[in-house]
Amino acid sequence: MHSIQQHLFSLQDLAYRDFQSKLIPNVSKDYFIGIRTPELRKYAKALVKDTSKSEDLKSFLNTLPHSYFDENQLHAFIISEIKDYETCIDYLEEFLPYVDNWATCDQMSPKVFKKHRHKLLSHIEKWIKDDKTYTVRFAIGMLMEHFLDEDFDMKYPKMVAEVRSDEYYINMMIAWYFATALAKQYDAVFPFIEGNALDTWTHNKAIQKAIESYRITPEQKEILRALKIKK
Repeated sequence: MHSIQQHLFSLQDLAYRDFQSKLIPNVSKDYFIGIRTPELRKYAKALVKDTSKSEDLKSFLNTLPHSYFDENQLHAFIISEIKDYETCIDYLEEFLPYVDNWATCDQMSPKVFKKHRHKLLSHIEKWIKDDKTYTVRFAIGMLMEHFLDEDFDMKYPKMVAEVRSDEYYINMMIAWYFATALAKQYDAVFPFIEGNALDTWTHNKAIQKAIESYRITPEQKEILRALKIKK
């Protein structure tokens, strides 16, 4: 057994494994070791900082696919801690095709991206057109995290609105993106909702999420409610 995998099993909590497996129903319970997220984040930081573990770390990152959900989570947290942008992107590109659930996808957020947003865009533009569910979801998540504030541009919500998929986890992320975009850039993004730029399910889900947000004013919520599409 790989030394990192061995350490992961030393952190196992079987009761937590059973609970966790219910939150991610699209994978088998046997896929989970059962490690709490703070423990995995702590271990990821330790591995990145400990130069004596660099060979173990490289071996782990280069061994894909992993056998367990918790290994994928650790992998995502390690990538999130890598400080060199190019190294981070290289490992991320290798890992994305193996991401198979919403939790690993959504909890992977490289800190180094904040300083290199201009470089990140070309990757996002490629990922959002990918044929893998969680690569597309990750791309939309990165647009939501990094390009709804000072770097906002109308081409970004347009990019998201053009995504068409039958995948629940993609459409839910599109809805989440537009709900967040309405909270941050209401006037700019509202026409996408008013003009029915999304499919019906995603349109209604985006409105639902926006209405649940404390960042949307009561007046805006009333307008959005009136735009729900009745099936």
